[in-house]
Amino acid sequence: MKDMNDLPQPVFVRELGTGDRRLLAVHCTLAHSGVWRGLAQALDGQARLTAFDMLSHGRSPDWDGQGDIQDRTLDTALGLLDEPMDVIGHSFGATVALRLAVARPDLVRSLTLIEPVYFAFALQSAPEAVARHEADAAPFTEALARGEVATGARLFNRMWGGGVGPRWDALPEAARASMIRGIPLVPACRQALYDDPAGVAAPGGLDAVTMPVLLMRGCDSHPVISAITDAIAARLTRVRQEAVPGAGHMLPITHPEAVAAAMRGVFADAPLPGAA
Repeated sequence: MKDMNDLPQPVFVRELGTGDRRLLAVHCTLAHSGVWRGLAQALDGQARLTAFDMLSHGRSPDWDGQGDIQDRTLDTALGLLDEPMDVIGHSFGATVALRLAVARPDLVRSLTLIEPVYFAFALQSAPEAVARHEADAAPFTEALARGEVATGARLFNRMWGGGVGPRWDALPEAARASMIRGIPLVPACRQALYDDPAGVAAPGGLDAVTMPVLLMRGCDSHPVISAITDAIAARLTRVRQEAVPGAGHMLPITHPEAVAAAMRGVFADAPLPGAA
């Protein structure tokens, strides 16, 4: 494993669970590496998770504003990918996981993408779904444009939280402060997710992704997510899609057992060397 001190800004890394498989996990915006505990418990004995806090999240330092935040998060993930591993990402973390598979397919044994917010894919196949998302997100984006960061964090949490957990005012002060701290990264990653300067959504952009892939979404999530997952699936050759009833965008946290069950299927498609 690369020394995280070699990065421009070292990040916090934790290990969760036990097992022969090594799994690299990339969390969503406004979360932290600890949100993978439920999945680690569900997979305990099968997989050992390596998870890190993105910049401006958890125990990692605030992003210094240099470079592109998706590129910076990708560099962190690449530093932790020192042998073939199973890779999972959620939401923005799933976009980083997909780029990881494009950059180093030799080191990604299997790929699990949960609710990837790579809007560039849906812009090509279902622009109306993106337009609906933009309309629904307008209160959040307008609040941030006015400099109302706390209001923006509250509205973003309401939109993507799917009604899971307590209302904003009932959240612990530390939880609200953590979300407010991370919310500037949402507009900062817009170019990467919509304009796709990395070319992942371009023709041939996913040609290197030949490992088994699992695409998961919640049945109750925003319609733009199914447009994105369908568009990504159409580009891949070894792909499973799973929609979890009763789940929304936060399904890795709310439904870790369902995620673990689906991942066992992709693990079977990507056996460890020497496995019977």
